[in-house]
Amino acid sequence: MAETPLDKAHAVMETDGDAGRLRFFDRLADAELFLLLAAEADGDRIEPEIFETADGSFVLVFDREDRMTAFVGQSAPYAALTGRALAGMLAGQGIGLGLNLEVAPSSMLLPAEAVGWLGEMTGQRPSEVGERPVEIRPPAGLPEGLLTALDAKLAAAAGLARLAYLVAVTYAPARPGHLLAVIDPAPGAEPALARAVGEALAFSGVEAGEIDIGFFAATDPMAARLARVGLRFDLPAPERKVRPLAPGKDPQSPPKLR
Repeated sequence: MAETPLDKAHAVMETDGDAGRLRFFDRLADAELFLLLAAEADGDRIEPEIFETADGSFVLVFDREDRMTAFVGQSAPYAALTGRALAGMLAGQGIGLGLNLEVAPSSMLLPAEAVGWLGEMTGQRPSEVGERPVEIRPPAGLPEGLLTALDAKLAAAAGLARLAYLVAVTYAPARPGHLLAVIDPAPGAEPALARAVGEALAFSGVEAGEIDIGFFAATDPMAARLARVGLRFDLPAPERKVRPLAPGKDPQSPPKLR
């Protein structure tokens, strides 16, 4: 089987210390995972197959459906959801993840503590500013890894906004900071955009408090000021997607445990 993004991130994690570990968990949060179920989903409720081991309780997930089939030996019921949704669903349950066991180079056991940590990391949000900065400058002193992470997260947020500007700012009274100013967010997209920025901060190793997020209309005079000095990120146009019809198979809307 061809290597998947998780396989590649796992290989980097093995040799690149803490930075590689953060990148792996970032990839895991974004990945669509196939969660092995004990029975077919009942509406929006699912019953994962739970394996008891000497190291604790684990559910099994695979980053490709054919890998799950190879492990089980036949087709099996599953729910498809993102790693971040799965971490949120398992929060506080004391259950770990068995990832791609026996069928891929990324085969590994993640204990419940690691799943809880992933849930905490993906739950971080930058502060949303209500005040308007009194001074705006080009961004300065931010790690290259953070800029790369922001670019990747915003590139994945297709259709949620037109663009964004990263600037250094000063708020009254003389409080410095950085601001990611999102221009023309789609209705209701603000929480998802804040989550994406929070994950970029968390998985780049930068403290979340170092960047705020704000939302502005393109007609706001502030938008013209931001465009003159800001580092611009263009968000892709939305892709047309067919929503999955089977219960429990929307990767962005996690089912409930039963």
